[in-house]
Amino acid sequence: MHVVATAGHVDHGKSTLVRALTGMEPDRLDEERRRGLTIELGYAWTGLPSGERLAFVDVPGHERFLSTMLAGVGPVPVVMFVVAADEGWMPQSEEHLVALEALGVRHCLLVVTRSDLADPTPALDESRTRLNAALGEPVGGVGAVVVSGRTGEGLPELRRALDRLVGGLPRPDPGAEVRLWIDRAFSVTGSGTVVTGTLPAGTVSVGDELLLAGEPVRVRGLESLKESRDTVPGVARVAVNLRGHHLPDRGQALVTPGGWTYTDLVDVRVAPVGGQRQEAAGLPRRLTVHVGSAAVTAEVRPLGGRVVRLRLARPVPLHLGDVLLLRDPGRDRSEVRVLAGASVLDVRPPSLRRRGAPRERAALLEAALPKPAEPDGGSGFGVAFALRTHRLLRAGDLRAMGVVPEAPGTVGEWYVDPEHWAELGGRLVAAVGRYGEGHPLEPAMPVEAARHALGLPDRRLVVALVRPPLTLAAGRIAAGRAGLPAPVARAVAGVRRELAERPFQAPEAKRLAELGLGTRELAAAVRAGNLLRVADGIVLLPGADARAAELLSRLPQPFTVSQAGRALDTTRRVAVPLLEHLDRAGLTERLDDVHRRCTRPA
Repeated sequence: MHVVATAGHVDHGKSTLVRALTGMEPDRLDEERRRGLTIELGYAWTGLPSGERLAFVDVPGHERFLSTMLAGVGPVPVVMFVVAADEGWMPQSEEHLVALEALGVRHCLLVVTRSDLADPTPALDESRTRLNAALGEPVGGVGAVVVSGRTGEGLPELRRALDRLVGGLPRPDPGAEVRLWIDRAFSVTGSGTVVTGTLPAGTVSVGDELLLAGEPVRVRGLESLKESRDTVPGVARVAVNLRGHHLPDRGQALVTPGGWTYTDLVDVRVAPVGGQRQEAAGLPRRLTVHVGSAAVTAEVRPLGGRVVRLRLARPVPLHLGDVLLLRDPGRDRSEVRVLAGASVLDVRPPSLRRRGAPRERAALLEAALPKPAEPDGGSGFGVAFALRTHRLLRAGDLRAMGVVPEAPGTVGEWYVDPEHWAELGGRLVAAVGRYGEGHPLEPAMPVEAARHALGLPDRRLVVALVRPPLTLAAGRIAAGRAGLPAPVARAVAGVRRELAERPFQAPEAKRLAELGLGTRELAAAVRAGNLLRVADGIVLLPGADARAAELLSRLPQPFTVSQAGRALDTTRRVAVPLLEHLDRAGLTERLDDVHRRCTRPA
């Protein structure tokens, strides 16, 4: 199925044309049929010569209903633009064209109707010139057909032209994240809430759980073109029966959970339209933002150049690259009220409190946009762009922003901008160096301290950054093997000299204090491998435990603490903790309250 919106100022001509093409009445309200004025969105459909089915969303043409017109056109990227031969190009035609330009619509068919009432050539020539100029002159220019909805003249040619137009459209991705903008909502007795909209991509199935205004809802039933369906892929007009939900408003959307970012703060890049040179700084302080079928008031904060920050009155589900239309609802109707289009550059922008931060932010976003030759140059809003502006993101964050990474993450679920990753590596080396200078008695920097120093959200990122000259051991990061501070090294040398003469006569606390070895200094010496800690305040030479086990193995087995003390030439103060140390090391084994034996014979 394909969906086309019918735009243009001539309401009576549009409705007559759709009625002639489909055999259906697009004007749903009695007042519309009585006045020949489209007030609400109308819906109809027909078959094309190729067998494809085509649905129409008929939008109002009168200036009073511009917001409704935008709600109908917003989700539909293909437009049949209708101009009356007897009226020609009108101011309201210009406003509709500016709106299409702002929304980025590039697939358009010009239809000059009511050809039975006037020569269509002047209207055809002027309208085609204006459409080509505004929509970028696609290959071959905008197609055009002259018809009369009343007499039927030109309708076969129109059907073939529509067939060619939709046949050349890119095929939507059935696996894309769903965002169904609601353009109508009503209650059905016995069924409950039903919402309708145009599904541009993705697939909706009965039983799916979607989000509506951030709350989960279940799809109870589906219809497309009045036919019950179990599954509907985009592009399609679809009616969704929701289980147990209140009646939502037009402008809300059904979306895939986790597939979109609900946000009320966005940074955007303004694109002038309609020949205007609307600078971002010249936008009104408050305006209306249109996206899909939504119309949301917003406060404007120019950041610099063509980049502005919009604070929306309510959160809406957005992706990077989404196109917004900016409108001034307070402007005089004699003027074009559509001010500009805007591309979404960031759906999770940072706060800007520091002086000069807005200009820096604008410069960063502009610089991050890829050049046409770069991998993301086609769309401009891929993984590389998101990482240039956010530096590091989880896979789920990227998905919610509308970009799907094709390669594995830098570290697990984390993706990091390559330049930022290299910078973090250098900062880690510097942080470890500073930590060593400030903590000379500690062997290395704890990973958690490094994480805080780098401002990283996950310890795994810090671990992945460790590479020569850094080393990682026991949860600490070191820059090579650091030696002890000179005073500590001299004191340790003194202890080692004394132990060399009597290896099991551990210095008492008073002697250690005289040498300048407190708890921290002793701990540093032990970590550096210069001393062996047997118990609190009891230190010996490295290897003293193995030497003690060897001497004890020469005793008759089993032996007592007193016998061990005499064999090692030491006091009970040292012998008891030393034997407990040997027990823990598996070099000796305690048999009862008095006796031990060596586990390895001499």
